[in-house]
Amino acid sequence: MRNVVVYELLSLDGVAEQPEDFILDFDEVMEKNLGRVIASQDAVLLGRHTYDHWAGFWPGSEIEPFASFINGVQKFVVTSTALGHRWGGTAVIEGDLVAFVTELKQQAGGDIGVHGSISLAQALLEAELVDNLRLVVAPALQIRGRRLFDGGRPEQLSLTRSVTSPTGHLLLDFELRR
Repeated sequence: MRNVVVYELLSLDGVAEQPEDFILDFDEVMEKNLGRVIASQDAVLLGRHTYDHWAGFWPGSEIEPFASFINGVQKFVVTSTALGHRWGGTAVIEGDLVAFVTELKQQAGGDIGVHGSISLAQALLEAELVDNLRLVVAPALQIRGRRLFDGGRPEQLSLTRSVTSPTGHLLLDFELRR
């Protein structure tokens, strides 16, 4: 069975919205961590807002290793309206999200990534479809903005890896215990 892996950039107070406002230094350790996370993924789930933003940016980007990964990987978008941008390897999720992801997890393949897409990550956490969290926690307080863990249900986590980057970011891997 495939795992759903949520990768999020957070401020210390849990804000996930607009990480470019609080992740100011993406150091070599953070880049290696991202490379490790995406190496096991062969599919990505994206919310509509993230898709619209990324489809206009990543196809022309040379920011590695993520540009090659996201441009080449199969992308599934959660939306009820037609996509405005065309981006190779993209399909719209038809029907129920929970049923789609449950079926996708049963298929052969690597991990299924969720990058950004706060509302989607929250919905998958609520539906108990997330297997792992890969969090990058910045040494910054944002105070305002959407948080990854607003609402939802209580979860028990097992810390499976923790690294501190040279710029003080915490790189944390958790497995959800059910």
